[in-house]
Amino acid sequence: MLSAKMTTKPKPKKRPTDVVSNAVHVMKVLTGQVEDTPVAPEKNAAAVELGSKGGMARAASLSKKKRAEIARKAAEKRWGK
Repeated sequence: MLSAKMTTKPKPKKRPTDVVSNAVHVMKVLTGQVEDTPVAPEKNAAAVELGSKGGMARAASLSKKKRAEIARKAAEKRWGK
């Protein structure tokens, strides 16, 4: 049976969205009243490694002509030509 309350990781506090509250927050950080440590998103190291391997494997399996065609289509989409 599952418990009614599931445990989760603590979420970092978000910065205020309105201008005045954000200014007060910045002032508190600069005066040392509050500590502001940016939270970087955590990446799964295994997923990063597999992702880079997948790209390399795909590039190795494509012919030069096919890679050029894919690049041409991407440039057309990006630059609208």
